[in-house]
Amino acid sequence: MKNFLIYGAYGYTGELIVEESIKRGLKPILAGRHAQKLKAVAERFSLEAQSFSLDDKEKLYSLLRRDDICAVLHAAGPYIHTYTPMVEACLQTGCHYIDITGEIDVFERISSLDKRAERAGIMLLPGAGFDVVPSDCLAAYAASQISHPEYLEIAFKGIGGMSRGTTLTMLENLDEGGRVRHNGKIIAVRSAHAQRQINELSQKSPSVSIPWGDVSTAYHSTGIENIIVYMTMPESMQRSMNLSNYAKPLLGLSAVKNLLGKVVRARVSGPDATARAEGHSLFWAEVRNSQDEVFRAMLRTPEGYTLTALTAVAITERVLKGDYKIGFQTPSRAYGADFILEFEGTERIVL
Repeated sequence: MKNFLIYGAYGYTGELIVEESIKRGLKPILAGRHAQKLKAVAERFSLEAQSFSLDDKEKLYSLLRRDDICAVLHAAGPYIHTYTPMVEACLQTGCHYIDITGEIDVFERISSLDKRAERAGIMLLPGAGFDVVPSDCLAAYAASQISHPEYLEIAFKGIGGMSRGTTLTMLENLDEGGRVRHNGKIIAVRSAHAQRQINELSQKSPSVSIPWGDVSTAYHSTGIENIIVYMTMPESMQRSMNLSNYAKPLLGLSAVKNLLGKVVRARVSGPDATARAEGHSLFWAEVRNSQDEVFRAMLRTPEGYTLTALTAVAITERVLKGDYKIGFQTPSRAYGADFILEFEGTERIVL
């Protein structure tokens, strides 16, 4: 079995991915641009490390052309800034590409590379973590339960904190507002433009629409042309989202983003091991068609960062064993709607 490269191995989620790889008996090659941070993780696990920036095409391409490497698990975001050089390197060298993004624009742009990936004989599978494995699998399952589904609504509630990388990605997109899919097209809407009370997730707090990755991926997985994604959140967060609609010009300024980024880097780390072990996530999905048929189901999964490490490494291990589909793929297209049920602590419930 060949090996794989983890780029961004010293980040919060990257290190969890390294730990899960070791548990599975894998010995990935670690990479990233911060030499000292990378060295510390590599020495802890006795793994090979290669320090370089994604701007260093010569180093990146020569590494991916090694006979022992056939895949990249890309864990360095925000992906809107990092996916292009890594995906292009994979297309040029014949390495499979996997990442853990949840960014709509990244999914859409990578999906446009489907034919190139087919010609290169590789799989491009972004979203191999909490964004969007569980919701994508639940959407695919729900869509299969009625004929000609036309509307999909997904909602989730997470118990646990956020990492520095996740928070920085959210900051990067604060000025973008919300997004939904309407009649097959992704359209811009106001932040928190829609609310829905979903008692299975919370009897107190309503769920609020957010620009989650499934606005892109669920369309590719199910063909459903009308999609909205909600997140159950406290009222204080809802108020902040509504206020952001009036501050979009300010939030889009590089100086403001840089200032907020410095605050995040100084104050945000991520949930500790206890919080991850005690946390969990709930997902809810509803599909409808023009005949007024409705189907609803839920998923309960482990905490988000724990789940990301589990699913991302499991997908990568399958690729190493030759289990993949070439071209652009979503998790459910590549491995089926029941893929998420393989992980301990996951349960699907029909409502």
